[in-house]
Amino acid sequence: MQDQPSSARNSDAKPHRSLFERLTALISPEPENRGELLEILHDAHERNLIDADALSMIEGVFQVSDLSARDIMIPRSQLDVIDISKPIEEWMPLVLETAHSRFPAVEGERDKVVGVLLAKDLLRYYAEDSFDVRGMLRPAVFIPESKRLNVLLRDFRANRNHIAIVVDEYGGVAGIITIEDVLEQIVGDIEDEYDFDEEEDNILPVKDGPHGNRWRIKALTEIEQFNEALGTDFSDEDVDTIGGLVANHLGRMPRKGEIFDIDGLRFEVLRADARQVHVLLVEKLQNVPDKEID
Repeated sequence: MQDQPSSARNSDAKPHRSLFERLTALISPEPENRGELLEILHDAHERNLIDADALSMIEGVFQVSDLSARDIMIPRSQLDVIDISKPIEEWMPLVLETAHSRFPAVEGERDKVVGVLLAKDLLRYYAEDSFDVRGMLRPAVFIPESKRLNVLLRDFRANRNHIAIVVDEYGGVAGIITIEDVLEQIVGDIEDEYDFDEEEDNILPVKDGPHGNRWRIKALTEIEQFNEALGTDFSDEDVDTIGGLVANHLGRMPRKGEIFDIDGLRFEVLRADARQVHVLLVEKLQNVPDKEID
């Protein structure tokens, strides 16, 4: 049996690479995993090929594929829900105070979610003589705690849905998650018309809590401004902002919904993503003189 011509033997072989191409591959090999790719991107940032915002978003995209709903959901204990088994006058003040655009609607208990109420639909309550809140409810979407964020984001976009109810393995409500929560893992905090962005609005007083006065505080507020407003005496030698103070105290990045005390003040994380905390609710506890807070 005759041998095949060399051209036939090499017809299925990979294209021959030049010496220059082989040397280039040895000097600058292609990334073989995500870690190596991120190293290349960080190097590109250091050489000013991409800016910090672009690098942060790319890292956020990678992170979304690793996170699940349980990692960023608003936990059950922190949910603002409306109970449609009660008169509308009883829960309308909650709607006005929280200023959310969507509310899980329950019937008697938190595990019995019967739909989602859009705040804008409540305008009909003031415009119509008869108002049927049940007829205003939108269908609720239920997802497991283990659902990956990249899959959830795709579902949000495909179904034009903005909120999902997260349930545990027993079917109980574990929390909620919104499309904004997912997007913030990629692009950082998304501010809306209820957020404050002026420097003088870094610290906003809110209604008195059970222990004393409360403030809604931007995490980028400088410690000096925080001390002046709340009468505290925190040091700014190690960190400059109140968000940095909180992270330094915990030894890690705070999570949304987390509550902890620091020297007579109770902190609640209202907004945070995987990279930084954005908004805090701070409450001064009773019977703690200002001079004892340091």
